[in-house]
Amino acid sequence: MRAPIGNFDSVRPAAECLDELVPPVAEAVRTWRGAVPVEQLLYVDTDPDKADTAVFAETYGPGLLEASANCVVAVGKRGQSVTLAACVVLSTTRVDVNGTLRRHLGVRKASFAPMELAVGESGMEYGGITPFGLPADWPLLVDSAVVDVPYVVVGSGRRRGKLLVPGKALAELPGATVLEGLGIS
Repeated sequence: MRAPIGNFDSVRPAAECLDELVPPVAEAVRTWRGAVPVEQLLYVDTDPDKADTAVFAETYGPGLLEASANCVVAVGKRGQSVTLAACVVLSTTRVDVNGTLRRHLGVRKASFAPMELAVGESGMEYGGITPFGLPADWPLLVDSAVVDVPYVVVGSGRRRGKLLVPGKALAELPGATVLEGLGIS
């Protein structure tokens, strides 16, 4: 099988390699019910030492920087209330933490979650956090530009391997909200 983007040696439907995924991601793929056929959710085997976006794009093909999305865990606070949220933005942008994110969550303060918190609460590896399989009580916020990408690269829950999925599939994940302007230059 050939990947719709990038140059990968190993490309398989994600549903055929659940053992390569961390348990919550495997469960999200196994129980996928979106309008995008599950066969279009692909897993590519990649070098974990090349998981960071810029190195990944340089290694696996031109155009991947623009077709990659980062899933960033953020923390919103209002009084004693704390909300964890996942934000998915194109890798060429950054999350508008103090604008779009803060307003959407209705919090006084928003920031990126410390690595230990993001990893511990998501059950995923740092550098591999993906919007698939996140805790059900987390808001999942997806920048509208990500949804418009024909195929987007996201983490697989581990540093080894990535998921290639139609951008519109991210809007179909449980609890997903598509927001204009979540990702800014």
